[in-house]
Amino acid sequence: MKQNGINDILSTNKVIPVATIHNYEDLVLQLEKIQHASISCIEITLRTDYALTAIEKIKTMDLPNFKIGVGTVIRPEQIEMVHALDVDFIVSPGLTEKLVGELHKTGIPFIPGVSTVSEIMQALEWHCSFLKFFPAHLSGGIEALKAYGQLFPSVTFCPTGGITSSTYNDFLSLYNVSSVGGSWMLK
Repeated sequence: MKQNGINDILSTNKVIPVATIHNYEDLVLQLEKIQHASISCIEITLRTDYALTAIEKIKTMDLPNFKIGVGTVIRPEQIEMVHALDVDFIVSPGLTEKLVGELHKTGIPFIPGVSTVSEIMQALEWHCSFLKFFPAHLSGGIEALKAYGQLFPSVTFCPTGGITSSTYNDFLSLYNVSSVGGSWMLK
């Protein structure tokens, strides 16, 4: 199963809200916005001291079929922490051999980040064909993804970074894009 089944998450969640949560009130506000938009997943970034607590809080809420992911995972010890929280998926802004090796071992669906041809080639060598394209707006956006589609027809992307309410559908129209991530719907 490729990347522990990340395709199941990406194919059923076309829009993945990326949230940086600072406190409980912020968590409740963000979840209300997500539910109002009829979205059934969230990626909580590990950018605040409250991030792990936010994941724990969501796990106690009555949110049927809601998927909880964790993002900005950049070190193997973070994988151990979030594995204990029973998250549904893990997102990394980049990839290293050690990080990808640990992610494969977890059994948790995951998607590592890339932005260059060399990184995509490296990801393929490490058996990763579902990739976060980050930061999309600084790395060539739609035109880069079109070119990557020609070079790497077996790779599927989830672009994040600079995606907006006026551009996300353009990204989703590409055959090699399964979903998009961003924070535009949380603002």
